[in-house]
Amino acid sequence: MKQLSQHRIGSGLLLLRLLVGWIFLSEGIQKFLFPAALGAGRFEKIGIPAPHFMAPFVGATEIVCGTLLILGFFTIFAVWPLLIVILVAITTTKGPLLLKQGFWAAMHEGRTDFCMIVGLLAIALLGAGPFSLDRRQHGE
Repeated sequence: MKQLSQHRIGSGLLLLRLLVGWIFLSEGIQKFLFPAALGAGRFEKIGIPAPHFMAPFVGATEIVCGTLLILGFFTIFAVWPLLIVILVAITTTKGPLLLKQGFWAAMHEGRTDFCMIVGLLAIALLGAGPFSLDRRQHGE
């Protein structure tokens, strides 16, 4: 079996960082653009305490850490807050759905969330890769 080249591995890691980072960046921006539907209003609806503080805090975390993932800069430090964000999102939205509508409804609605967890864990395990600012700045 032919061994994967470093270029192909690096390209795969770049695509993974772009995918995961873009989704978090986009979701963070939308919390500010559409606060009633996706920001404080949504947080209040699902029972997050202090929604007018927590929604902008989570949105800013998603924007900053999503951007860091895209750039591959301080990548490992960007992964952990996003893991917390996505685990809270699953607990507060997919948990109740699981109890009300069952396993398959929760799996359907949670597909992006679960992909984000797996993507974040892969990035944490594999690092930012050669096409990253981490590699250039810190010799990762």
